[in-house]
Amino acid sequence: MSRNRILVVDDEASVRFGVRSFLESHGYEVAEAGLCSEAEKCFRDGPPDAAVLDYLLPDGNALDLLGRLKALDADVPLIILTAHGSIELAVRAIKEGAEHFLTKPVELPALRVVLERLLENRRLRRRSLARSSRTAPEPPNPFLGTSPAIRRLEEEARRVLTSESPVLILGETGSGKGVLAGWIHRSGPRADEAFVDFNCAGLGREFLETELFGHEKGAFTGAVAAKPGLLEVAHRGTVFLDEIGDMDLAVQAKLLKVLEEKRFRRLGDVRDRTVDVQLITATHHDLASLVGRGSFRQDLYYRISALPLQVPPLRERPEDIPLIAHRLLDGLGAELGRLGLRLSPAAEAALRRHPWPGNVRELRNVLERAVLRTDGEILGSESLVFTASLAVAETPATDVHLTLREVERRHILQALHEEGGHVERAARRLGVPRSSLYDKIKRLEIALPKTPAE
Repeated sequence: MSRNRILVVDDEASVRFGVRSFLESHGYEVAEAGLCSEAEKCFRDGPPDAAVLDYLLPDGNALDLLGRLKALDADVPLIILTAHGSIELAVRAIKEGAEHFLTKPVELPALRVVLERLLENRRLRRRSLARSSRTAPEPPNPFLGTSPAIRRLEEEARRVLTSESPVLILGETGSGKGVLAGWIHRSGPRADEAFVDFNCAGLGREFLETELFGHEKGAFTGAVAAKPGLLEVAHRGTVFLDEIGDMDLAVQAKLLKVLEEKRFRRLGDVRDRTVDVQLITATHHDLASLVGRGSFRQDLYYRISALPLQVPPLRERPEDIPLIAHRLLDGLGAELGRLGLRLSPAAEAALRRHPWPGNVRELRNVLERAVLRTDGEILGSESLVFTASLAVAETPATDVHLTLREVERRHILQALHEEGGHVERAARRLGVPRSSLYDKIKRLEIALPKTPAE
């Protein structure tokens, strides 16, 4: 990176020399000017990163110069030096646009500190402007397609927007339940408030409790400070609890109290807190079946299922697959710097024929692998690799007739399938170290697909 360039404006050559030598010894590039006109020329030729101006100059003073320099580049921080400092002059200088006012003889280390702070503030302002000027990525459309199934879902979803009752989104893994939850929040009356997204799958009771409800300092070993829960963070906004069917029964009871009384208590606290949130939940489980087996509270089920929405699986709307695939390719192309990616007719036909047990998530993984396997813009059917070896049986992993080994094996297969065969992502999903998951894969004789994911 180029060095920061500082303009020193003073009619005394000895002062300019001293400041220049000091700043150059600390890595700055320094330009000099002895007149207001020379300072203006320097700004026109190429504005510096900051300027240090003596108040009295042969052809004017710094207050006269401030406005002209700010007109040339308002982003350059300006520091005024004067041998005749007064509060009135300092106040006027700041009002006119100076960032700092120092009296002579200036302490050079102090001048350096001021310059560094002003330059850092300038960098932060520019970074903030760059972020705000970027075009925000368009949120995913949960209703992409023309099929009757997706049009029916959109119609039902629009009906729930005006209600404050909990919404339950049902659908297979990877079908877009989280995308729909985000759309409901953005389209509803709480759109300007927080949206908190939390996945309950595979998490123990203690972790769930502290994440949702927070804890006080000393509530348990390791609780060195108080921590607000996600419910507090989402106050007046929306909480989306994905895979609520995996939630521990004890946590379910506490969540029910939030829904019925709008109150909860942090771990280790003795007082209740009030919270106002819109609750959206989602699951791929049959909650009624879980209620019958005693693993999900009936009263909570009735509370969260007031407004159910069923997301159709991808295989039930094959006519939507090409449109969804092309939208996903646009996103992948932007991420990878390969714009203009498209599918051949044979590839589109192959995508339509596939049953997509992992739905849109699986479709994205297949397309990402295809892009990595292809050098050109057109993706042919030969570039599509389907993870058939990771197909999961229809029998739920919670079947009581299965052995513990088979339950574990199927659960790992499901996680691998949902992550496109990527072991590291599956390990994060399961909450175990990658090395431990590899050991289990070997012990349970699970065959991994040979894909670019690993």
